Amino acid sequence: MSKLDYVLKQDAAEFRRLRVQAEAFAPETEIMLERIGVPTGGRCLDLGCGVGGIVDLMAARVGPRGRVTGVDTDAGSIADATRWAASMGLDNVDFAVADIFDNELPEGAFDLVHVRYVIVNIGRAEEVIAAAARLARPGGVVAIQEVDADRLNCYPPSPAFERLKGLLIELFTLAGDPYAGRVIFQQLRAAGLADVCFRPCVVGATSGDPIATFMPDTINAVREVLIAQGLADGETLDGLIADCRAHLADPDTVSTSYGVIQAWGRKSA
Repeated sequence: MSKLDYVLKQDAAEFRRLRVQAEAFAPETEIMLERIGVPTGGRCLDLGCGVGGIVDLMAARVGPRGRVTGVDTDAGSIADATRWAASMGLDNVDFAVADIFDNELPEGAFDLVHVRYVIVNIGRAEEVIAAAARLARPGGVVAIQEVDADRLNCYPPSPAFERLKGLLIELFTLAGDPYAGRVIFQQLRAAGLADVCFRPCVVGATSGDPIATFMPDTINAVREVLIAQGLADGETLDGLIADCRAHLADPDTVSTSYGVIQAWGRKSA
């Protein structure tokens, strides 16, 4: 069976969801960047940055003498990222619409090449890592952050949450790899990266946290594809989403995000 194309809707609601997601994981990403040691004055690249990815975090570390570039295939996402960066006063950041695998980015030019949530959406892990490694300078770092869907849970359990989780996993299996995080350490080593590091993390939420509604918000972003693929009908989805939102809004409910596996390694000099 052929893989589906990118399944997430690309509209204003999805852009807001992605920004909430990025902010929720920012502290975990900061730990990774600290361990990598992003150089002041360095040049960084965020491949598949969507509406901004982690360009703000990298920009703060390279400082005004450094430069950060964000690249994505979707022009709407890049337009939103450009507006967001301007509102944040990120003067050392630029964006471009470009394909991860076929672009005019300078080969071997970046101190850090970062990729997050690309393999979960499209698969092709070996190709993604090879594309990132091509753009890193000798001695530079390739860093990947990817999903392990099993960590996505709520407590107390909810049948609606579990059903929606199952639908997400089924859909992303058709499009990419919802367990991509499990293979990136080995893939970086297989690609010849040295000193490969591994760090798993997860974000917790209570009912008042913006990330708490990740599950129903993500289902809304893929609703049309779920229906088109025959995985669920609209009435069933509406009922599950309503039940899930009610459960997550209960002050006694807590939830955990999907797991994120961070792995990074150094390109041979």
